[in-house]
Amino acid sequence: MPRSTKSMMVLTLAMLVVITAYTVALGSNGWLWFGWVVLGLTTLGTAATSRST
Repeated sequence: MPRSTKSMMVLTLAMLVVITAYTVALGSNGWLWFGWVVLGLTTLGTAATSRST
């Protein structure tokens, strides 16, 4: 797996922790979760493409 894909996975997991902490501290924000879902889907797509090549 390319280094960029691993970095993207780390970023996605880090953002999950940050958004969860934000939600616990200040309340839920739908746009943050929507953005994280988009980031997660993009990461999955990148990982799937890098495995097939």
